[in-house]
Amino acid sequence: MRVFRIYFKELWSVIILGLISVCAQAQNDSIVQQTIQNTDLLMQQAEPLDQVLLSGTRLMIPFSEQSRSITTIEAEQIQSSPASSLAELLQQEASVDIRRRGPMGSQADLYIRGGSFDQTLLLIDGIKLEDAQTGHHTLNAAIPLELIERIEIIKGPAARVYGQNAFTGAINIVTKTDFKQGMDLRLSGGSFEQINGSFTAYKSAENSAHMVNVSRYTSRGYRYNTDYDQSSYTIKSSFNKNRTPINLLATLSERAFGANGFYASPAATDQYEETQTSLVGLQTQLKHQQWIWTPRIYWRRNQDEYIYLRNDPTVYRNLHTTNKLAAELHGQWKNSWGTTGVGIDLAQTYLSSNNLGNRSRLATTLFLEHRMQFLNNRLDVIPGAAVTSFSDFGSFAYPGLDLGYALSREWRIYGNMGYTYRIPTYTDLYYSDPSTLGDADLDPEKALAFEIGVRLKQGPLKLTAAWFRRDADNLIDYVKNLTDDLWQAANVRGLLTQGWEANLQYALSWEETRHNIQLSFTQIDDDLSVAPGELSRYSINSFAHRAVGQWRGQWSQKWETTLVYKYGKREEQDAFNVADLSLLYHQPTYTLRLAAENIFNAEYSETNLVPMPKGAVVFELIYKLVP
Repeated sequence: MRVFRIYFKELWSVIILGLISVCAQAQNDSIVQQTIQNTDLLMQQAEPLDQVLLSGTRLMIPFSEQSRSITTIEAEQIQSSPASSLAELLQQEASVDIRRRGPMGSQADLYIRGGSFDQTLLLIDGIKLEDAQTGHHTLNAAIPLELIERIEIIKGPAARVYGQNAFTGAINIVTKTDFKQGMDLRLSGGSFEQINGSFTAYKSAENSAHMVNVSRYTSRGYRYNTDYDQSSYTIKSSFNKNRTPINLLATLSERAFGANGFYASPAATDQYEETQTSLVGLQTQLKHQQWIWTPRIYWRRNQDEYIYLRNDPTVYRNLHTTNKLAAELHGQWKNSWGTTGVGIDLAQTYLSSNNLGNRSRLATTLFLEHRMQFLNNRLDVIPGAAVTSFSDFGSFAYPGLDLGYALSREWRIYGNMGYTYRIPTYTDLYYSDPSTLGDADLDPEKALAFEIGVRLKQGPLKLTAAWFRRDADNLIDYVKNLTDDLWQAANVRGLLTQGWEANLQYALSWEETRHNIQLSFTQIDDDLSVAPGELSRYSINSFAHRAVGQWRGQWSQKWETTLVYKYGKREEQDAFNVADLSLLYHQPTYTLRLAAENIFNAEYSETNLVPMPKGAVVFELIYKLVP
């Protein structure tokens, strides 16, 4: 990696080694008991989960009372999954479309209910990770799966809650907060000469708690020029936890990978890319009378180097560096009229690029929403709005309304609507290469979205279903009339997206065995309004039909199995069927994990005609290091 050893690498090493030495003083917990508890939780439809609050929002509403489509992936499900990266894990939700270019999420795009890769917001602990350069970097800061407590997937218009980048939805990664004393070592290897290692140390002191992780993933690649070398460093600390906790999150992710056919055209086999993404954030929570205040500050940095010919950078090379400095203050006030949420978000972005130029932008967002309950709290009404002022694009408002009604303790119906905007990325505006041309005069995208849904929770059965519609105008796409023309950024006339989704979960058990079955399905219909004969790069490539089935089985306190089946059909591509499998064996001091992806060797691609690997297998040892 030539350009990515340029700042605070030595500081990271000192901090990590220092905290690891502190963690080495931790005392041993009962590992056997912890393992049994974790596997038991995997199979239970835990009632307390319904009362967990959605993270990163102003109005603190339990999941069971939300009037939106929200799906969670819990830590126990993550640990037993065949997935080895966040990109692979999110593919287990049918309404989420992850388009990978190769394994381990070296480069992957994130979509919710259609839309584009620029229209979905990713957060970690409520910290927004959008990239002003391009949405292709949304998943760059993905942290190792073993550090995640749960993942919250918010589907539908979320701009009123999170701002303009939550055009089609948002995904919030909640990192672990319960730090058990000790250390974990993970070693794995497998197909395509994969060699992976991860070390995590936990320390809980009288008035502070710390988690440190160092990970590295390498592979020679599953075909020519698809090798990768990924490293990540993560620190999470909580100080003053007995009074007013101050939480620190710091991450650094470095990726270097061959990009055979990833961009441009499939014929571009010698492309290469390196990315480096860092995040440092501080937040706390202050309570005063009827107010709860959540202040937050953070800095996100992303650096991206793209080389068209890996062994000859002089032919074509891009280097982009984006810095975002942000401060937020959100508050909740309980009063006689209900609960009021207010917030302000200030974000200053700087871009330095040999292709896109030097750019800067200040965005100021104000939030206001109010929750009212009627009919003995069975009817829930939340109107609200967000207003953002951009220093280079003017001001926009995103009003919205959520409605929910509890028919009984088991049944709830809900609906929501909202306006949303998305201003162009700097790539949309200014990018230029031999096949693509941006447009500095692009207008922001805008849309009006609706959703109607129903939710059932009865014993071991959970069922959710929703119909959604999004009417987008000025949608930004890359279009051309002839095959040999340049892809030109443009505001296409409109895109009407509508469809429905359903998710069924059922848990059952007999004797010592526990089983969890989950089935999800999403159908999407896109009606794109473009000129006759005009070719489109992005906007009509949603899944027309997508289904995901999961079966998780705990056979005893030692053995558990997960099988994941994924079906997908896009309008312009053949359908594919992919199955993944994992097998875990638990012992008091270690766990053995076998994960197999695409076990039936299906031939398919997820984007840009990049073929995905067949039959990849990884064998992993997870060892509990006890000081």
